[in-house]
Amino acid sequence: MTERANRMRRAAILQPGYLPWLGFFEQMSKADEFVLLDDVQYTKNDWRNRNRIKTQQGTQWLTVPVSFRFGQRILDVPIDHSSAWARKQIQALHSWYSRAPFFDRYIGELTALLDERHALLVDLDVALIDWLREQLGLSVPMVRSSTLSIPADDRQVRLIEICKAVRCEAFYEGNAGRGYLDTEKFRQHGVEIEFQDYAHPHYHQLWLAEQGFISHLCAIDLLFNHGPDSLAILTGQRLCTLPASTRVRTADDVNAVKSAA
Repeated sequence: MTERANRMRRAAILQPGYLPWLGFFEQMSKADEFVLLDDVQYTKNDWRNRNRIKTQQGTQWLTVPVSFRFGQRILDVPIDHSSAWARKQIQALHSWYSRAPFFDRYIGELTALLDERHALLVDLDVALIDWLREQLGLSVPMVRSSTLSIPADDRQVRLIEICKAVRCEAFYEGNAGRGYLDTEKFRQHGVEIEFQDYAHPHYHQLWLAEQGFISHLCAIDLLFNHGPDSLAILTGQRLCTLPASTRVRTADDVNAVKSAA
């Protein structure tokens, strides 16, 4: 039997994000079932509708404008198409990544996805996540929580019930969950929590001389630069060595320029 068959089935449960970071897909890569938590409350100025790319000046936000009302669920938030936000983002990608080794391989399909004019943000997010999953070579089953009809109001009970609904005995949670999840409560319901301890990989980027290496960008930064090797890099199976003099920062340490939206 395989290693996966010999252990408990593992679920990863994450809110859908816009062009998510590498850690999102590392959780997906280690899951037997991947659940997009789309029927919880939308949070403004969060990762649902924006992420960052690298530029010669540092970083830049890519933001999808939305018509948000307080209390709306993620799955109900509409995109505001009154501006040419998709064209601006596509222009930004051409400006900052056209020299990347695998840019031409991916930009056509990515452009088509951004041009689709989805009515709802969640549909755009899921389409992009599904496309990135395919490009990375991941085949983990993916389901939206809104299709599971989980009635629980308590946040932790809800996560437990989702794990049960997808027949998983383990829950692979991000490191932030250590601060609020009751591991004993999960265990009493037959679910073991495993916390992610993700070491963000280094890899070749554009603008290393100008900006050094910047981590915690959206996953297309890795994909444009490393193509088919991206999954091995983001999961730590392939290591890339940067010049010893390279400055290394996280995206939070870099002042992002005005959003392309």
